[in-house]
Amino acid sequence: MAKAFRPNKEWWTPKELAEANLPGLPTSERRILERAKRFAWRTHARLARRRTGKGGGWEYHWTLLPEVAQARLLAQARKPAAAPATEPVDRTEAWAFYEQQTEKHREVARMRLEAIQMVETLAPHVGKDHAVREVARLRKCSYRAIWTWLALVEGIRLDDRLAYLIPRYSRAGNRGTKASFSQDFWEFLKSDYLRPSGPNFRACYRRALRVAEAEGWETAGERTMRRHLERDVSELTMILHREGSEALKRRFPSQTRDRLSLEAMEAVNADYHRFDVFVRWPLDDGSGGFEIVRPQMVAFQDIYSGRILSWRIDRTPNKVGVSLALGDMIERFGIPERIVLDNGREFANKFLTGGVPTRFRFKVKDDDIPGVLVQLGINVHWATPYSGQSKPIERAFRDLCEDIAKDPRFEGAYTGNRPDAKPENYGSRAIALEEFIRIVSEGIEEHNARGGRRGQTTMGRSILETFEESYRRAPIRKATAEQRRLWLMGAEGVNAHAKTGLIKFMGNEYWSAWMHEIAGQKVVARFDPADLRAGLQLYRLDGTFLGQAACKLAAGFFDLEEARAHKSAQRRWMKAEKEAAEAARRFDAAKLGEFLDGAAPPDGAPTEPLEAKVVSLPRARPLEAPRVQPAPMSHEERAAREAFVADFNARKAERQRPTEDEDDPRFFFRRALEMEARQEAGEPLTRDQERWLSSYQQTPEYRAQKRIHEDLGSGFEGGGSGAAG
Repeated sequence: MAKAFRPNKEWWTPKELAEANLPGLPTSERRILERAKRFAWRTHARLARRRTGKGGGWEYHWTLLPEVAQARLLAQARKPAAAPATEPVDRTEAWAFYEQQTEKHREVARMRLEAIQMVETLAPHVGKDHAVREVARLRKCSYRAIWTWLALVEGIRLDDRLAYLIPRYSRAGNRGTKASFSQDFWEFLKSDYLRPSGPNFRACYRRALRVAEAEGWETAGERTMRRHLERDVSELTMILHREGSEALKRRFPSQTRDRLSLEAMEAVNADYHRFDVFVRWPLDDGSGGFEIVRPQMVAFQDIYSGRILSWRIDRTPNKVGVSLALGDMIERFGIPERIVLDNGREFANKFLTGGVPTRFRFKVKDDDIPGVLVQLGINVHWATPYSGQSKPIERAFRDLCEDIAKDPRFEGAYTGNRPDAKPENYGSRAIALEEFIRIVSEGIEEHNARGGRRGQTTMGRSILETFEESYRRAPIRKATAEQRRLWLMGAEGVNAHAKTGLIKFMGNEYWSAWMHEIAGQKVVARFDPADLRAGLQLYRLDGTFLGQAACKLAAGFFDLEEARAHKSAQRRWMKAEKEAAEAARRFDAAKLGEFLDGAAPPDGAPTEPLEAKVVSLPRARPLEAPRVQPAPMSHEERAAREAFVADFNARKAERQRPTEDEDDPRFFFRRALEMEARQEAGEPLTRDQERWLSSYQQTPEYRAQKRIHEDLGSGFEGGGSGAAG
């Protein structure tokens, strides 16, 4: 920005004006004095003054001269012998500087422009000098200031004048000497302040002074160093060092997503919410007792309208509640195209999202069971961890915290939303589970039906009206009867027994007659979590439905009726299998023999018996040696023979002793006891023995045998066949 114009000579004597030969002025000193007297130059207190120095007299300011003389002086002032100290400011830079100034400075620039416009309006009628004086009187400002403003905009475009008239105050003369300090002192103070613990600046400054005194560093005042810190270290740098990356991330504006491009049930999102209410949750042991919990609710929400579509309540987040809530939503409204899920284990599990390539927690394996969402063709999106902005349902949960948790019917059971915000009557009451579910259901319905919503898609309507208006025209995929089995039952990869096909799952046994087809195979078992005795729906790993496996209830150890029923079922099954086997074989062995007898001999087989062409001579039999009667044994020889026979029989009996049955559970338990005894005695085991013993000790069989052994004592070890004496 160019500085205000200052002529090389502001004050002129009559002699100097005569010698300057300026246009509009006489060239003699006498005539100059006459002109000054005629126009009363000396009456202007600030533009005429007595000359100090030798000779005395009067001198006059250059602004009293005629306009043509002023123009000549200005032109001469713009042609200095040396290069100008500063270059004229470009209009782009001038406007950039204008934008950086405060509104107070902009108001000053507008006032200056108005004064210049008034001067330019009056100048053609009364002269520029008189116009400047009149405007200065009206605006109550300095006469010379207006001439300075005129100089600032001389040669400037009319539309750019405002940018050149804004004040450019120089503070260099008011600051004095800049404070100096050691760089090491500054670095120590800055490093101490920029720590995650967030220390106070004054404490950091005191520590820096203490170190500076020991190290001999040059210091400066606390206020000076604070200003230096605020000027040289950005606020974002301070936030990153003192508060962390998450605090810095919050300074970045959140993304605004356009919901108008969606339709109802095109995209949904789900999450868990813990209510700030104490609830009496019944125990599962049948004792009639209860425990005090804060229930958790999983809810599915339509992203377009914000409607809560389905929800389930449980003690803790789990995949069973998620699957049931998902089934409720699909049963009533249909299958969505996309779903946004949290990265918790209740959502990121193989039952729901098995086979999704971009899941947050797990890798995709070749034998992964396809999850429910994958088989339904729903595109899964994972929300950013610890980012509530990526899940719109968080906004609905905030309303539920205010409207439901603080319901008057929950007074005394409300816990507060923070540990330091507990109400005075905290813990004085707990709500029954049935009443809690009823009030939550009522609150969710009110949340959906409340009018006057100001959302992007609601536009003053209720969430329910917005959803229904779009749902009527949206293409919705409905679920078939076969698909309903996917979400109403869980899925686990289980192995069928290698011989019978029996499946043991969650403490129950499941088997049907057709399951010999899957013996030794790994299958997918889907079940109703609320009724495990209803049986299993079995699928192949590729999703092909196999059939239903009935639940075999465990019978009492001495339950005769159950034993008879089991035996009867076994006989019926054996009979059915025998009939099926006989039906598969049409001809018995005798019939097969008849067919073979009546068949023609094989090609090339001889029809007549062959005669031998070579006859061998009979071999002579060797002569038998005459039998010799054995000599009678002595008493010692007979005793030795009897001892040999007895020893031989003992060895034979030892070899024929029945071996231990490896199918007997006690066989492995005795082996484990022997290895444990060897370990206690300090004898080393091989690596295979240690690995077998460690894995066997984790089995239920070992724990059961261990309890029996502790109850019955050492006599238990010798029971059964093949037991050591």
